[in-house]
Amino acid sequence: MTAAQPLRIVFDLGAVVLRWQPAALLQRLLPEQAHDAASTAHWLSQVFQAYGGDWADYDRGVVAAPDLVARIAKRTGLAPAAVQAVVEAVPHELQPIPETVALIHRLRAAGHTLHYLSNMPAPCADVLERREAALFAHFDSGVFSGRVHLIKPEPAIYTLAQHRFDTPAQELVFLDDHEPNVLAARAAGWKALRFEHAAQAEAGLRSAGWLAG
Repeated sequence: MTAAQPLRIVFDLGAVVLRWQPAALLQRLLPEQAHDAASTAHWLSQVFQAYGGDWADYDRGVVAAPDLVARIAKRTGLAPAAVQAVVEAVPHELQPIPETVALIHRLRAAGHTLHYLSNMPAPCADVLERREAALFAHFDSGVFSGRVHLIKPEPAIYTLAQHRFDTPAQELVFLDDHEPNVLAARAAGWKALRFEHAAQAEAGLRSAGWLAG
């Protein structure tokens, strides 16, 4: 794996580097509520709110976990203990995706610089950094939303990340599974691809001419 010049590749984490299956999470922890496809979809929208509302405030770092639990319980009628179990389980649900980890190893070995930019509450970030220290060692730097009080796809988080990565916008290549985040990165002057899986992302980097083989 080579390129005309080393790339500066920025990875999203959830559903890109780390497995994120919220439907399975709710079905496991809220079996009485999330018991089929329709009920699971309903409770996904209620608990995570498409990562807006209460959960966005948690990702942004302006609401602590106990306050998030209280908000969700009050809004949905779920028992606080059930909500707390879901919130506490989130970082443990985020497990490395082997195919993406292998891609990260290849990119790093080929001399490319890697960063991450993730909508992630600080408590989850703390757990991940401790548990996945070997994985995070492959990244030169990164931004967690909960620590900077900004979230994707807000333009300000891309500006902050660009400065933290000390790289001109046009030299950054972003991989994210959420289309609005990809579009926001492009609007900020970054190169960006929507991530579906590691093989697709690697092929996309090559077909765009950013990665030579």
